[in-house]
Amino acid sequence: MSAPAPQSSAPIDGAALLDEVERFHRRFNVFPSEAAYVAVTLWDAHAHLLDCFDSTPRLAFLSPEPGSGKSRALEVVETLVPEPMTAVNASAAALFRSVSNPNGRPTILFDEIDTVFGPKAGDNEELRGFLNAGHRRTGVTYRCVADAAGGQSVQAFPSYCGVAVAGLGNLPDTIMTRSVIIRMRRRARNEKVEPFRARIHEVEGHKLRDQLAQWAEHARGFVMGAWPEMPEGVADRPADVWEPLLAIADAVGGDWPERAREACVTLVTASRANDKGSLGIRLLADLRDHVMVGIDRLPTVAILDRLNALDDAPWADLQGKPLDNRRLSKMLADYMTADNEPIASRNIKAAGSVLKGYYAADLHDAWQRYCPPPPESPLPPLPGTETLA
Repeated sequence: MSAPAPQSSAPIDGAALLDEVERFHRRFNVFPSEAAYVAVTLWDAHAHLLDCFDSTPRLAFLSPEPGSGKSRALEVVETLVPEPMTAVNASAAALFRSVSNPNGRPTILFDEIDTVFGPKAGDNEELRGFLNAGHRRTGVTYRCVADAAGGQSVQAFPSYCGVAVAGLGNLPDTIMTRSVIIRMRRRARNEKVEPFRARIHEVEGHKLRDQLAQWAEHARGFVMGAWPEMPEGVADRPADVWEPLLAIADAVGGDWPERAREACVTLVTASRANDKGSLGIRLLADLRDHVMVGIDRLPTVAILDRLNALDDAPWADLQGKPLDNRRLSKMLADYMTADNEPIASRNIKAAGSVLKGYYAADLHDAWQRYCPPPPESPLPPLPGTETLA
């Protein structure tokens, strides 16, 4: 009599497993919100199913000061994801060759990312290009390599992989918009965590990692090609970022679909409030929200005075110089009016004289297209900025 065929392992309860992963994070990490725990847990799970998605969000632990728990968060993530590769100071060439390794695609963990993209580090365009390209499953990096004839040929290296980073400050805009951003902060005196000891707790994390991998094998059919319903107002790039995470939440069920969508709205809203995008968009937003509130025109000299007086804005110190008329004109000219003309200064009559300035009507179309939603409670006009006749 032949031996019975081996039975496949029973499917793992995905919701219960994610609950365990979340509890594991909570033992060692103090995240700034409930939404952060949900997002990071879903990101851990999605790293085991990258080939089921068209894109993979970057996970970014950022803070204004050291000692905020960023590196610890990355250490815990490292125990939970497949083939972790710690990449401090790794070059773009080393990374894309690692991703192309036939023995297994790594999950790249980049600590101290501010040393790569910070103000003293230069632009690092090659690495930024790699991280941007690897966001999409079709992403590749092209390089010239030596061929058998001794010449050079162009070769495409796959770039698609999971990436989590930690660092001070912010990241380049093109990476920020592809990321789930967790704004870390120092623990308060009443916030306690369990000390993370690698030789003890890595074993526990690896057990959860293996369970995530086993669950992922059964979950592929549920997430492959899924089109999860997005919360209202989440579209375009934020939808690309959250689609894999919401697909994971829908696949595990329980209360995860609801929690995931609440987390999505919370973190997308926070990213829009905290990150004004490019310097040009920051200029447009500051003009709308702080300078031209309740008025329809303002002379350039008054606009510059008010922009340079904003305490939390960059305008008073742009590479050591305050914003001036020439740079203001050049920056605004990159945007169009509703009549498809570059925004430009026009004559404004004031107190019997004619000054150059800007009209709110010329800026309105750019405000609508580029700026985040305005504050719920608009600020009152600054003293002396009433509508000029």
